Amino acid sequence: MADICPICGLPKDLCVCGEIGKEQQRIRIRLETRKWRKLSTIIDGLDNKDTDLASLAQKLKNSCACGGTAKNGEIMLQGDHREKVRQYLISIGYPKENIELQ
Repeated sequence: MADICPICGLPKDLCVCGEIGKEQQRIRIRLETRKWRKLSTIIDGLDNKDTDLASLAQKLKNSCACGGTAKNGEIMLQGDHREKVRQYLISIGYPKENIELQ
């Protein structure tokens, strides 16, 4: 007998909890100027429970070829990578209507 998801009640192989979680998040991608006029791309609004921020930050750093970190519920990347981050998040399943560029 297949395992049943306690949240949605479907079998584990048909579980849609992760997709529903992605659709309910409002993600903001903004640009900040740091010390000595250094630019940083800040991604916030990702749910810490559904998303592993450290692994997502690592994938974004590899995709954008830059440095960065994940802490305090935010992902910080060095440089202006707003459009690249938006395209990457859309490619992994986040709806483009829920991603806001600032």
